[in-house]
Amino acid sequence: MKGDEWEIERDLVLKKEKVYVSKDRNLRLEVIWSHYNVLVAEHRERRKTTELMMRNYWWSGVTRNVGRYVKKCNLCQRIKNRTEASVGKLMVNEVLKKAWTHLTVDFITKLLLVVEKYVILIVCNQLSKMAHFMITTGETSAKELARLFRDNV
Repeated sequence: MKGDEWEIERDLVLKKEKVYVSKDRNLRLEVIWSHYNVLVAEHRERRKTTELMMRNYWWSGVTRNVGRYVKKCNLCQRIKNRTEASVGKLMVNEVLKKAWTHLTVDFITKLLLVVEKYVILIVCNQLSKMAHFMITTGETSAKELARLFRDNV
């Protein structure tokens, strides 16, 4: 508290005629709350809340503390405007005309060991929903998977 910008008036410490708020976290949060959550302030953005608070109060890191408080405000997170572009209209998928031209392929893993095989390869036709199931091991190479696909589908 060096310099001529600090004063003590009654029980308050002032810096440039603003009340200095001590390093008590709860006290600082209460000061922020009183300027942010009141009807007059109406959950303003960080800059406006900081400006409103710094008319009367000061502490080191006030802008950072207000920014954190505003960022974590539950109400603001629920009602704030979203800036990303809208998703757009839903498009109808094209109707498939020929079977086995569009496939989905997936694996079921971590099954119980049966005859040293514990992975199921699933190949499903998107048009007819017909599926083929092939058992294999987890160490199957790409060449072996291609052979399984060719022989069973």
